[in-house]
This record gives sequence, C-alpha cells and structure tokens, in this order.
Amino acid sequence: MKAPMTTRGAELLRTELQRLKTIERPATTQAIAEARGHGDLSENAEYEAARDRQGMIEARIRDIETKLANAQIIDPKLLHAEGRCVFGATVDVEDAAGEKATWQIVGEDEADIKEGRISVSSPIARALIGKEAGESVEVQTPGGLKRYEIIDIRYV
Repeated sequence: MKAPMTTRGAELLRTELQRLKTIERPATTQAIAEARGHGDLSENAEYEAARDRQGMIEARIRDIETKLANAQIIDPKLLHAEGRCVFGATVDVEDAAGEKATWQIVGEDEADIKEGRISVSSPIARALIGKEAGESVEVQTPGGLKRYEIIDIRYV
C-alpha cells in the first residue's frame, strides 16, 4: 500500500538517508574499529555503544528506504482539486472563538503541529478532507467537540 507523502517530506527523508550513509555509518564503523583496538571486547563499553549505534543507524536506513519505496509522492503545487481540501492542501480555519489556524495536511512522518503540519490520519485532517472553503466541520478532540469554518484552501 502506497503512503502519501509531500515532495518536501520525501526530500527531508532523502537528505537524512544521505547523511546516515555518508557520515553516520562511516563514523560508527571507525568507532567500532577504534574500540576493537582497545583489547578485550567482552568488557569494552565503547565497543558495545558503537555496535548499538551501528544497529540503530542500519535500522533507520532500512526504515527510510522502505518509506521512500512505499511512498506516493505528491506535489501540492500540482494539485487540481477544484477548491476541495485534499492531501497536501494548506487550509486556513477559524474556530467558534474566532481563533485562526493554518494547517497543511501531510503524511504521517511529516506531521509537526508546531510547524502547522498535521497528519492525514489525524481527526482534524479526516474532517477537512473533501470539504471546500466556506464549509464548517466538527472534530472530536481531546478537549471536546471543536467546530471549524474553512476560510481558504491553497495548494503550495
């Protein structure tokens, strides 16, 4: 199953993968070699730490490669959604108290509420998907039922 991801999210993963393969992996290999040079490996904490780090790096590399292989990369600028809220859209909303917010609907790994990016599987995003500017949505949040009016939808 393909998981949606914005072009920005895919680029961030590619950058991290490149760093892990070209910087982190060689540095860890070097640390293991140095720790081996210190003698008895059974009581060598540096060696154990370096091996643990190597395992984490290799696991992250596999994780990123799998995510990229299974990604359906979507460029929000190329969307022709006819004013409907879809994956990748940036949505301006206002709640009943007049408080405004702007969110971009992104993939699971890209979500960062502080940066205004919400996961496509979040309750808010699920409520917004398919709606148009001017429509209202109700979302069950941990703080109770919230009502939002969609002010604008952009594809940037």
